[in-house]
Order: sequence, then C-alpha cells, then structure tokens
Amino acid sequence: MAIRSDQGIVLRSFPFGEADRVVVILSPNHGKLRTVAKGIRKTKSRFGGRLEPFTHVDLVLYEGRNLDTITQVSVIETFSHLRDDLDQVIAAGTMVEAVDAVASEGEPSLRLFLLLQRGLRALDQGETSSDLVTAFLLKLAEVIGLAPALDFCASCGRQAQTLRFGFAAGGAVCDNCPTEGAVRLRPGLTAYLSVLAEADLADLPQPDPRFSGEAMGIARRFVEYHLERRLSSLAVLDE
Repeated sequence: MAIRSDQGIVLRSFPFGEADRVVVILSPNHGKLRTVAKGIRKTKSRFGGRLEPFTHVDLVLYEGRNLDTITQVSVIETFSHLRDDLDQVIAAGTMVEAVDAVASEGEPSLRLFLLLQRGLRALDQGETSSDLVTAFLLKLAEVIGLAPALDFCASCGRQAQTLRFGFAAGGAVCDNCPTEGAVRLRPGLTAYLSVLAEADLADLPQPDPRFSGEAMGIARRFVEYHLERRLSSLAVLDE
C-alpha cells in the first residue's frame, strides 16, 4: 500500500455503498483509473463538486487492492461553459463515453487524454457543430489504430474517386471492389471526412450543411461497428 499523486479527467461515477462513489478517471499516466471517493454523497463531503464528469483534476491516491481511494483532489480545469448548453453536454458525453470504451487500465494513455482534453476545450470555447464530434470520433479511431481509409480505397489501395463506405472493410471503397454491406456516399463526402480527420479541433472549417449530418452518421457507425457497441449519448440526438 502506498500514496501517490496523479491527474486525469473524470469520465463517470456511480454509487458505492451508502455514502461513497466509484469515480472512473482517465489518467495520461495510468490509463483508466477506478477510484473510490469516500463520503462524497454526504451533504458535508470534503470533495464538494470537484469530481463531476468532464472535470480535469489533480489527485492524491491511497493505493488499495481493488480500488484506489481518493484522499485529496483539486481542480485543474472545469470546462464550466460547456455545461450551460445541452448540445455541448451531449457532445461532451459522447467524447467521454467513446474514450471510456477504448481506454485500458494500467497503461499510459497520453494521446487519448490529450485528445479528450482538446475536445472538451473546444466545446468549452463555444464550438457546437456536429462536425466537432465527427472530427473527434475520427481522431479517436486513429489513436487506437483504426483510422478509416478516406483518401484511397480500403480494399485495393487505389487513389480513385470513392463513392461507397465499408465499415467492416475499413473505410472508403471504390466501385471496382465488391464489398458486402458498403453504403453509397454523396460525392465529396469522403473528402469532407478527410478534412475533419486532419483538422485541429479548436479550428475546424466552417460546417457544410450538405455534408455535416451524413459525415456524423458515417463516423458514428464506423466507431460503433469497431467498438461493437452503441454510443448512447449520441442516441439522445436521434430522439
């Protein structure tokens, strides 16, 4: 047993016992942490609201056999402005949910942590377009080694105009390559997705209403296919 310092972004939490909560945190140093905050559900908890989802925190942890116990916590960044807008909260929830699904425990996750931090900062600065979530999901796929082919055929590798997208195939496919389950795309959509995949989250190009909705759908279905799960935060938008 030892005491150590760490930091991370709170992904989610859930009740544990009568007054405690398990708090799941993404650490750049140790990946996904499952910690316990004792007494946090009491009115006079010393943690206050410092362990809410999306909050970047600095921690002192007491290492346990199964769960580390949070003994001290201070806020580094709250991303408070994004909490004032429902669409931004849903977008932040999608980012956190996707990261939670791919993060591993006990493994350094610096690139994943920095991606989530950049996404939350972009939302906090007022970005609300669906293109931000699309770009985030494409970058997430790249971080975990599943980046879709967008500039060439995922099957034959030819750099040709592609009008279909195969989720199992790994991206855009040309008409010369038969691919089961591929969907036909609007001309120009793969180029639009490619721009979003390369763009800085804090400086995305102006959204194009001809492509934004369809681009979100493709990115979402691609990530959900490879995660083998639905992103429930995005399901709220469907309603």
